[in-house]
Amino acid sequence: MCGIVGVVSKAPVNQLIYDALLLLQHRGQDAAGIVTQQGRKFFMHKAKGMVRDVFRTRNMRALPGNCGLGQVRYPTAGNAYSEEEAQPFYVNAPFGLVLVHNGNLTNAQALKQELFQADHRHINTESDSEVLLNVLAHELEKVTRGITLKPADVFAAVRGVHQRVRGSYAVVALIAGHGLVAFRDPYGIRPLCVGHSDSGVMVASESVTLEGNGFELDRDVMPGEALFVDLEGNMQFQQCADKVSHNPCIFEFVYLARPDSVLDGISVYQARLNLGETLAKRVVSTVPPNEIDVVIPIPESSRPSAMELAQLLGLPYREGFVKNRYVGRTFIMPGQGVRKKSVRQKLNVIASEFKGRNVLLVDDSIVRGTTSREIVQMARDAGARKVYLASAAPPVRYPNVYGIDMPTPDELVAHNRTVEEVRLSIGCDALIYQDVDAMKLAIGSLNPKLAGFDASCFDGVYVTGDITLEDIARLNAGRDQTEEGEEDTSRLALPNAQTA
Repeated sequence: MCGIVGVVSKAPVNQLIYDALLLLQHRGQDAAGIVTQQGRKFFMHKAKGMVRDVFRTRNMRALPGNCGLGQVRYPTAGNAYSEEEAQPFYVNAPFGLVLVHNGNLTNAQALKQELFQADHRHINTESDSEVLLNVLAHELEKVTRGITLKPADVFAAVRGVHQRVRGSYAVVALIAGHGLVAFRDPYGIRPLCVGHSDSGVMVASESVTLEGNGFELDRDVMPGEALFVDLEGNMQFQQCADKVSHNPCIFEFVYLARPDSVLDGISVYQARLNLGETLAKRVVSTVPPNEIDVVIPIPESSRPSAMELAQLLGLPYREGFVKNRYVGRTFIMPGQGVRKKSVRQKLNVIASEFKGRNVLLVDDSIVRGTTSREIVQMARDAGARKVYLASAAPPVRYPNVYGIDMPTPDELVAHNRTVEEVRLSIGCDALIYQDVDAMKLAIGSLNPKLAGFDASCFDGVYVTGDITLEDIARLNAGRDQTEEGEEDTSRLALPNAQTA
């Protein structure tokens, strides 16, 4: 659950990458990093925190060069409290490589053993991104001889990566003195697109990053495809996987991506409008519209779905919650007990929109259910007669193994529970979920060329076809855990935590 960007330009790129990371901040708030290249030398700065806090004027001045990479990170595995696991990652051979990665390798532990025993490479952190970098470095070393590096060598190395690595990965890397390489896994689970301007080339997780910096979106990097950009900005593409199937993560459209982005040919905003349309049909079959006085979204990313639903049902749409975007960290002082931040510190109700009304709350998804429970209670406390809750996504019943910070199965409110049991747990008067097939159709109709979606957290079908119960248990054990006393800053801990 990260945002990545790479740039090759005719001008210095430090400010450009910084601005790009601000546009990707919604994809990760744990850490941020930038690396630039001048000549054959890399310059890097990375640290925990938001982009605006990590980079000061002195840091930016220390990042010269006309090409570079950046990443914003929210960890799903490894150690979130280690500065060393912030990206980019670096190895000095061959040539010198730096890499940023969005996704999650499902065979990282096996690869670590291979790297140590067969490739004689040392992994210094618990991050699967460092594993991926070393696999790429080893494959690149195998295909190159001497100091000359041809694009064909780069594509051969990426082909070797595809043969060894399993899971989801969108990658951008710099090869010192040669250029930039970007590639996606053979299923295209995590997003990656490329665009150009008069000054150069940009590769990024979302199209809004390109458009917000004056680059024209060319297209998405396709599943299994690699892109090599030399230092003059010349681009070459090549398919590097033997078997590909385009199955992007559907949760990007439900929740993760900014609404003003276009991913894999699909407008995220239009996808959410479509989800509202299909959700409206589910609402009618559960609660007669004449028993609903007002439709209120739970901010932010549920708004398009809520607006479309309200319009189709002929119901008033109102903003009933105001979000405080400036709530900071809860500090635990010696002698104090553990204090969790309340949802009420982040959301406040407009009581007049609730008092004496039957309210339909619309959320993009329901994950743990704890936040939904408190929001329902807030609506009741504000005077609502009845509180109905509709989710634009189906029940989240299964863990995600492809790079979304999804809780373990026991933490998912819908895992092994009926809809009625979830309703009782949350405390609403009616609970309406989106249908899985309707969700896939609503979004998939916007790009019929897609083979399908990874919707594993909803339907339990893992598109790579190699995930077992043992794999899920192992990946859950390695999932980053919030330390006692720390706020859970996951974007899924408080639905709609988008800053965009």
